[in-house]
Order: sequence, then structure tokens, then C-alpha cells
Amino acid sequence: MIEKIYPITEKLIVNALQLAQQLHQELNREAEALKKTQNTELINNIAANKKQLAGQLEQFNTQMAQVLATEKLPNSQEGINEYFSRAETVGLLTAESIDNWSRLMLVCAECRTMNEQNGASIDLLSRHTKRSLDILKGKPEFANTYGSDGSAKSDRYTRTLISV
Repeated sequence: MIEKIYPITEKLIVNALQLAQQLHQELNREAEALKKTQNTELINNIAANKKQLAGQLEQFNTQMAQVLATEKLPNSQEGINEYFSRAETVGLLTAESIDNWSRLMLVCAECRTMNEQNGASIDLLSRHTKRSLDILKGKPEFANTYGSDGSAKSDRYTRTLISV
């Protein structure tokens, strides 16, 4: 059975590697956009591209789970290793696919790290913007009271410092 499915697996891995590399490029673009400009439209476009690529990578994961299930293997790194081992046992050439898989795992790990860093940058920018708006509205920098759910309560009365 693996002889029939393995060529499909090879193509899936190559396609996923290309998707992961595109996601990596989008994350780099996002990091640069966050450093240089706060162009909301550009960042939103990048986020939409990232979401599309992530969806396609999720589809790849589902397809790989199905491939592994045909061999009654778990959808894990151990399952992939065993899959390649079985392919080699029946005489299939696996070196290129194993290399592509390794590169895919490396690019995905880099993407995860970059996405976390970009998320932290966005959170920091968001906090800075909120703090700036609170200052302009005359709100104190830190909330002094908290609601029953533990969230900070906003002041009832605010005084605008400037008006445009």
C-alpha cells in the first residue's frame, strides 16, 4: 500500500515546505512593518496572508494524518519516522523526502518563534497606544480599582486634556 501512497506523500511534503517558506517570508515582512511603520493596512494584509497560509498548512496536517493512518501510524514525529522506515524497507528512495521533512520542521519552528515575537511587538504597540489614549483622555496611567471579576474598572469621570 505504501508504494501507491508514497508519491503523494512526497508531493505533500514539498508543497508544505513551500507554504512554510511563504509563511516565513510573511512573518519577516510583518516584523519589518512593525519596526518601520505602523501601517495598519499593510499589517492587516500580512495577517490575512498568514491566516490563509496557516489554513493550508492545517490542511496539510490533516492530509498527512490520513496518509499515516493508512499505515496505522500515529500523527507524530515517531509516526513519520516509521513511515519513512517502511518506505525504505520496500525499496522506495526516501532521502529527499526526509531532507524536505527536516527542512519543513526547521522552518515551522522558526515561524513559531517569529510569530510569538511579532505577537509580543503587537501587544506592546497596543498597550502603548492605549496608554497614550488614556493620557489624552485624562485617565490615570494605572487603574486603582478592580471589578468583582478581577478586571480593571475604568474611571467614571474623565477629563480631556486636549481637544482637536
